[in-house]
Amino acid sequence: MHRLVSQSTFKCARCLRATKQQNAASNLHKNASRQFSQASPLRREDASKVTKDSEDQATIEVQILKQASKNDPEKKEVEKEVGAMSRRLLEATEDALLEGGRAGRKAVEEAGFSEELKARLLERVEASKFKSENVSAFTEASFASNIGRGSRDIATGQAWTGQEAAEDTVLRMLDDARKPLNPGLRGLGKIPSPIVDLRLKKQPKQRPGERLANARDKTSIYTISKDSQMSEREREEFRKELKERFSPGARPMPNSIRGLAALANERIEDAIARGQFKNIPRGKAIERDARADNPFIDTTEYIMNKMIQRQDIVPPWIEKQQELVKTANIFRTRLRNDWKRHAARTIASRGGTLQEQMRTAEIYAQSEAVHNPKKRAVEQISVPTNATDDPVMVKIVQEVPSSSTGDPVIQILAETKENEIDIEKISPLETNRQPASEQAPAALPPPFRIPSWEESEQSYLKLAITDLNSKTRSYNLMAPDLAKKSYFSLERELKSCYADVAPQLAAAIKERATRPAKKLVEKIGHRPGGIMERFGSDKVNVYDSKRPLYGFKEFWNDLFGEKQA
Repeated sequence: MHRLVSQSTFKCARCLRATKQQNAASNLHKNASRQFSQASPLRREDASKVTKDSEDQATIEVQILKQASKNDPEKKEVEKEVGAMSRRLLEATEDALLEGGRAGRKAVEEAGFSEELKARLLERVEASKFKSENVSAFTEASFASNIGRGSRDIATGQAWTGQEAAEDTVLRMLDDARKPLNPGLRGLGKIPSPIVDLRLKKQPKQRPGERLANARDKTSIYTISKDSQMSEREREEFRKELKERFSPGARPMPNSIRGLAALANERIEDAIARGQFKNIPRGKAIERDARADNPFIDTTEYIMNKMIQRQDIVPPWIEKQQELVKTANIFRTRLRNDWKRHAARTIASRGGTLQEQMRTAEIYAQSEAVHNPKKRAVEQISVPTNATDDPVMVKIVQEVPSSSTGDPVIQILAETKENEIDIEKISPLETNRQPASEQAPAALPPPFRIPSWEESEQSYLKLAITDLNSKTRSYNLMAPDLAKKSYFSLERELKSCYADVAPQLAAAIKERATRPAKKLVEKIGHRPGGIMERFGSDKVNVYDSKRPLYGFKEFWNDLFGEKQA
């Protein structure tokens, strides 16, 4: 046999592997440098088949719109000329259209954009909405043909939201409830045949709420389906909406605060357009405090006052005010009682009948009314010094009579006989008395004063006034400006005391003279009889018996023991 002789040279395995690697790199470079138009017809047919199988009609339309927008030379030039500020404004407009709802679209329409820009923005918004509604379809369409089923399920599955879904939790709990068998012990999966129960069953009862909801849905569906004014396209859209109502992701919610606000505003506007807010029954009127909108009251102070009123809490300066008022009332009451008692004793000690003493007290009261009249009770309002020209304040100041009189008050000693009043020389009062301010001061004696009493009470009065002023100072530090009080003055308190007590002197003298005399020494437990009679008991028990049963013990008990009724 003839021997076959190869014309090619011998190559080892190492050289062959190196040659294959070089050929693969050159082929890869050629494939990468090949353009879309230079692809083979067979390859283009295969790619178009795969694309047609994986994409639906809506995806193809979106891709055509994107490709048309990319190939448009005019749009490319516009995009090249757009600056940073324009891009930022464009993004803000897109956000307003996406999240603003109806109000955002209305604002964009009223802003005066050009028709071309408005159409482009609306096109982008619709495209983004369509893509967000069909994310899984777009993701699946972008896969290559060599991607496995597991990768496709992972990519098209629901994104992780930070919490485990309920169905995943239930499945994991069911898997963990039982320990799985070993692979060798597991049997073949047997598909159970469904058991068909041909017996008649009673339909489960529905709740009234479920029945009402189902009836309402059926009524609305039937009414809309039988509406003669609706076209076939509108009916088809309504059926599609009903089908998509229970599909996953059918009712997407906005992810931002602006989006939620826009959704709420849109629903409110729709309700207003349907007329749901026209005939709302009105309830009880809300009680509103008029001081809430007062610009002269601080908001913090008003809120604190309302809290204090609701919780029945007394502020600290109110407690201090109550303490101050109580102390002042006690001081003034004691001062007036002491002066009334001392003045009545002094007038009564001069002698004379009761009528003469009362007449003297009345004359002193008239003199006091002339020289030291009572002031009117005017509300004390704390007003800043720059507000004294206010017409209200001027009127209040003008209404207050002047307390200073032209005649000085003459103080006299009640003990001296030179200043005593001769009642017979004074003309009797007329039936029609003239006002005290119109009487001549010369016909009346000076006001009744006792300097010795003032000197004896001076230490107590000064100490009481100092204590009142200290309490007033601590109260003013806590109280607001409108509730602050003025300090006390000893001279003013004495004048007020003299003016208040003078009309009461006559009644005090009469009461002092007519009341029964008190017993200075009261006899307590006195009984008639001598000392020896006290040893006897009020009730004596006599025992008549022959037996010697009554002895010294019984006698002692009868004398000093408890007396029986």
